[in-house]
Amino acid sequence: MDNVSEMEVFVRVVQAKSFSEAARSLGLSPSAVSKQIGRLEDRLGARLLNRTTRQLSLTEIGAAFHERAERIVNDIAEAERAVSHLHGAPRGQLKVNAPVAFGIDHLAPLLPGFMAENPEVSVDLSVNDRFVDLVEEGIDVALRIGELADSSLIARRLAANRRVVCAAPSYLERRGTPASTADLKRHNCLVYTYRQQRRDWHFDGPGGHELVTVNGDLETNNAQVLRMAALGGLGIVLLPLWLVGPDLTEGRLIEVLPQYHVPDSSIYAVWPAGRHLSPKVRAFVDHIAAEIGELAKTWERH
Repeated sequence: MDNVSEMEVFVRVVQAKSFSEAARSLGLSPSAVSKQIGRLEDRLGARLLNRTTRQLSLTEIGAAFHERAERIVNDIAEAERAVSHLHGAPRGQLKVNAPVAFGIDHLAPLLPGFMAENPEVSVDLSVNDRFVDLVEEGIDVALRIGELADSSLIARRLAANRRVVCAAPSYLERRGTPASTADLKRHNCLVYTYRQQRRDWHFDGPGGHELVTVNGDLETNNAQVLRMAALGGLGIVLLPLWLVGPDLTEGRLIEVLPQYHVPDSSIYAVWPAGRHLSPKVRAFVDHIAAEIGELAKTWERH
């Protein structure tokens, strides 16, 4: 076998944690797989795997080699798929990442329709609000909300992300309703910690652009927690309409300072650059772009 084939055997063994399972997936005998691993180790002059009767584990050198070998094997497989599936139907596993609240409330309901239209695609969806490195974590496509940092990612804008300042009627009855942005300084403003300069709230109003540095007794890295705290009357929040639109419509929350506009950001689908856009990613992005575009119209109706 050539060097690339030996790498593929090694990567399969690590994934399967078994010579026999790797052999079965490759259509080889366990002895042939063992010989290829031995040949690879001889060529490199280093032991890559610790072998016992019960388990396999990577050596320190093996772990470093595996990280690079896996990337090479995946890139070769992707290059082959780019040719063979260029005009083919979407198929294979699609790894998607999204923010928690948006992923649960708006992306998850779209998956059944997408998967019904693309029965050969399986979806692995992870939801979290931390920054995710798509390349390092093997994510095919992610949804991101806000201003995108300069990067090599390709982005498609899905919708505007309009945000409002709001609070529960019970809080406003107890503490009063702010009449100007300056009044926010004497209010309990709840803060989302994943925003850069999270205590700085920007407004465009009758007097132009204004910046207010707010303070409060709750900080959290989850937007849904902020919403629940606001509904409980704890304080004032700055949240997107896709999250609080129904609460505003039904009076559970009231928009504060409606004469001021919080600068909009956007909702994007992003994926790694320098790669062929596979049919599964293209199909997914096209599907959610259409669906979220329609959803965004309802977020404005409050």
